[in-house]
Amino acid sequence: MSKPIALLVDDEPDILELMALTLARMSIDSRAAPDLASARALLAKQRFNLCLTDMRLPDGNGLELVDHIQAHYAQTPVAVITAHGNMESAVQALKSGAFDFVSKPVDLHLLRKLVSAALRLKDVQVEETAEHAPSSQLRGESPVMQSTRATIAKLARSQAPVHISGESGTGKELAARLIHAQGPRADSPFVPVNCGAIPEALMESEFFGHRKGSFTGATGNKEGLFQAAAGGTLFLDEVADLPLHMQVKLLRALQEKAIRPIGEPKEIATDVRILSATHKNLQALVQSGIFRQDLFYRINVIELRMPALRERRADIPALAEHLLAGLAEKNSEHAGLTPEALQTLCDYAFPGNVRELENILERAVTLCENGQIRPEDLRLTGAHRTEPEDAIDPTPPARDTGSVRLDPYLGDIERETILRALDQVGHNKTAAARLLGLSFGALRYRLKKLGME
Repeated sequence: MSKPIALLVDDEPDILELMALTLARMSIDSRAAPDLASARALLAKQRFNLCLTDMRLPDGNGLELVDHIQAHYAQTPVAVITAHGNMESAVQALKSGAFDFVSKPVDLHLLRKLVSAALRLKDVQVEETAEHAPSSQLRGESPVMQSTRATIAKLARSQAPVHISGESGTGKELAARLIHAQGPRADSPFVPVNCGAIPEALMESEFFGHRKGSFTGATGNKEGLFQAAAGGTLFLDEVADLPLHMQVKLLRALQEKAIRPIGEPKEIATDVRILSATHKNLQALVQSGIFRQDLFYRINVIELRMPALRERRADIPALAEHLLAGLAEKNSEHAGLTPEALQTLCDYAFPGNVRELENILERAVTLCENGQIRPEDLRLTGAHRTEPEDAIDPTPPARDTGSVRLDPYLGDIERETILRALDQVGHNKTAAARLLGLSFGALRYRLKKLGME
C-alpha cells in the first residue's frame, strides 16, 4: 500500500523541514513548495492526500490556494497555517472551504491530530454504511431536503464550526449527529449539551471541569464537556441561552483551542469540533446586546438552515408512514391513516414541525378505533390549518342551534400552550412547569390527562 503524500506550502525553510519531519514520523511523504506558483505546478503533476499552506506567501496568500484546490481538486483537504491570534484569517479560510487551521508557532501534537483527521476523510466516504447514510435518518425526497442532505455531506468533510438554525422540531440535533457521523471524527464522542438546562453557577465547571479543592464541594477532579468530547464533536444546543460571562470563556476556548479547568494553573489543549444550534434569531440577539458579536461570527462560520415541515409538505406522507411504523414496533399497536386523515395532515401548518407530527400520530394511535386513524383522531387545532383560497366560503356561517361542547376546545388550547412551553425550554419538564406557573406534579397530571406523556 503506497504512503499518503502531503503538499507543504511555506516560504520559511525551517517550518517546511519541521512539518516534513513530523509527517515522515507518521509514514507520510511530502513535497515542498515555497510559493503559490510552485504549489499549483505540483498539484497539476500528481495527486495529493492533503495540503498544508501558510497564509502569507511571496506571490499571494493561502486563501488563493484554498480556492484553487476547491475548484480543481475538491477531494484534497487543505488546512491553513495562520499567525497566532489572527482568527479573522482562519475564519475566512474555513468559509472558503479549508478543512481546518493551525496557528503559529505550530503545535506538533495538534498538527498530527489535524493530519490524521484529514486522511480519515477518504475512509469515511468508502466505509459509509446504510445505517449512517443520510437518507435513512433524515427523511424526505422534496428538493429542499435533498439539498439539505447534500449540504450536510459537504459540511462533514470540514472541521469548520457550523451553526444550525431552524424552528423547534425541525431536526437540528439530528443534522448535527449526521455531520459528526459522516466526518473523520465519527469514531470519537458526540457530546450534546442543552445550554439552557445547566444552572448558571455550575456552567463553567460543566464545560471546562475542575480540580479537587478548587471550590467548596469540589471533592475530586471533574472532567468537563470539552474533555468528554476530546477528538470528537461538542454540540451546543440552544446556544443563545448562554449567559454573557460564559460566552466570553467559550470564545477564548474556541480561539485558543485550549481550556482551563477551575483550579488548574495552566491551559490544556483541546481537540473538538464545535456545532451549535438554536431556534432563536441569533443575529437579532447580537443587535440587542444579548449575544456577543465576536462569538456569533466564531460559531457561525457556516450556517445550515433546517427547513420547517410546512416548507416540504410533499414529505409528510412518507414521514407519517415511517413514524407510524416506529410506533407499531414500539407499542405493538398497528394503525394507518385514512385518505381523509392524511389530507388533513397535509393541510396543517405544523408549528411544532416533525416533533409535533410525531406527537399527533402517537396520540391518534391511542384514540383511533380498529386501527384506522380518522381526521377527528388527529385533534388538530383550527388555528393552524391551511386551506386553498378557492375553498374559502365568503358567506358567514349559519348559527349552530345544537349543543356546543367546550371541553375539546379548551383541551386543544391547553395542549398547544404546554407544547409551546416545552419547546421553549428544550422539553425540560421542570423548566416548563416553572414557565407555566405550575408545580411539576400539576404539569405531569395535565400531560397525562391530555395524552401527552
